[in-house]
Amino acid sequence: MSELDYTPNDCPLPRRRADFDTFDEAIDYAARSAKGMNFHDARGQLERAYPYAQLREDALGHAARLIGMGVGRGDRVALIAETSAEFCAAFAACVYAGAWPVPLPLPTTFGGKDSYIEQLGVQLSSSDPVLLLYPAEIGDMAAAAAANQGCRGMDWDEFAALDAPEAELPALDPDDICYLQYSSGSTRFPTGVAVTHRALLHNLSGHSRSMNIGEGDRGVSWLPLYHDMGLVGCFLSMIGNQVSVDYIRTEHFARRPLAWLDLITRNPGNSMSYSPTFGYDICARRISSQSHVAERFDLSRWRLAGNGADMIRPDVMQCFVNAFAEAGFKASAFTPSYGLAEATLAVTVMPPGEGIQVELVEEERLSGSPRDLSRPARYRAIVNCGKPLPEMELEIRGENGAVKGDHQIGKVWCRGPSVMHSYFRNEEATRDCLVPAEDGGEAWLDTGDMGYMSKGYLYIVGRAKDMIIINGKNHWPQDIEWAVEQLPGFNHGDIAAFSVETESGEEAPAVLVHCRVSDPEERVRLRDQIADKVRSVTGMNCVVELVPPRTLPRTSSGKLSRAKAKKLYLSGEIAPLDLAA
Repeated sequence: MSELDYTPNDCPLPRRRADFDTFDEAIDYAARSAKGMNFHDARGQLERAYPYAQLREDALGHAARLIGMGVGRGDRVALIAETSAEFCAAFAACVYAGAWPVPLPLPTTFGGKDSYIEQLGVQLSSSDPVLLLYPAEIGDMAAAAAANQGCRGMDWDEFAALDAPEAELPALDPDDICYLQYSSGSTRFPTGVAVTHRALLHNLSGHSRSMNIGEGDRGVSWLPLYHDMGLVGCFLSMIGNQVSVDYIRTEHFARRPLAWLDLITRNPGNSMSYSPTFGYDICARRISSQSHVAERFDLSRWRLAGNGADMIRPDVMQCFVNAFAEAGFKASAFTPSYGLAEATLAVTVMPPGEGIQVELVEEERLSGSPRDLSRPARYRAIVNCGKPLPEMELEIRGENGAVKGDHQIGKVWCRGPSVMHSYFRNEEATRDCLVPAEDGGEAWLDTGDMGYMSKGYLYIVGRAKDMIIINGKNHWPQDIEWAVEQLPGFNHGDIAAFSVETESGEEAPAVLVHCRVSDPEERVRLRDQIADKVRSVTGMNCVVELVPPRTLPRTSSGKLSRAKAKKLYLSGEIAPLDLAA
């Protein structure tokens, strides 16, 4: 495959850093260049080059079809967000038609057909779309979910075969809703985040300015397009900032993660590619059994290795550097960030080239618990997540709402043009997190996350709702999970920690652990070893349950869902392994 097969990195069209009033203008402008998207197969081989000019042409035709079907301004159109030209064109078509695209997830390996139909049903019920579009491969499940909800459903080909009568496109306003994005549920119950054109374009512009996106830069992504990092950072930002991008599907990455790095190696430009911690972890583990790293990969042009969407693990990042340094990967390429769907995507970004920076903080100070002088001090490495995007304000607040100073831990609050309009049709949830400002300015977003500031940089400690409080003492589940991960044989994501009520009515930490051991005696020894490890961290006994591999649930972005794990465990849907001989 030659570089000419790809859409190019550079072109004569002057770059605009998402300085448009509405996103349809951004599509129109990007279509004036030869840049675009490139879709690759499971081995990273180019299947389809899709210039932005072709995206625009297809989207305008689809917009006429939508209007011809009676889809009006403000109507929701649900889209199963597979990584394909069909999804991208349908999303853009909704924007042109004034409808609100609602990207929804593909089926995952966790659960089954009924579970997926139920999941779609919850989001379809919330978003109340007039139409669901989907790939033919999941037609049975998607059609069943649409029928249950009472909305029309059809696959991409059926939709494309409809007549496209001439139609007048609506004039859009910056304060119109551009799309609904369903948060992964890691911070709250999945709720539709309504994002305006103004908020989207501000975030895309801030993304470009903070990361200094320029000529020669090119995106590479395997992230799902129904999650904010994939949708906004790796799809909409590429259009808004006129950047060519190469995609492999998320399911292909799951089977062959090193295809991601193969794609970066073949990238003819300076790569921008982002991942949660677990993506780097999988690649480092997969390559550890192989040699000839330098012969297979060239990662020297990977300029921005973004990291976010979950707690950033400095040990995992170092393992990735160790594994791929000889292939030219530079630790300074790491670009930590912090964000959430309720702020469109990014809130803070590390300036390019500064890499991973950490501070060691006593665990008692992180949890707000008094120091136990009978035990040696324990520390956790907290990663610097960077500086706020331009025009975004950040404050750390205590329980009484008072603003805290540097190195004082509290809730992370932010405000600025990137903050969402509301949760769709959920006034109570909107009021809970969007708090009017006393100065009469924009409302503050209570993110639900805990962190602290230091010299203008943000450090994230954890999610407030995940805190385990036992006997008046606070414990972060990450500390318990990371302690267990230090035992031999465990991978990142094998452990979920939360609190449960014991038979005596007292609260105790519970730990669910993926177990790959079949011998009953070995399982008992493993359980006792884990209990000892947790006791050394918390100073108390805990409930340890060994569960089959791939049992612990994850959010749509691949993050461990502790809340769902607890719910499934208490309901009996996660059944512990039998330890009896």
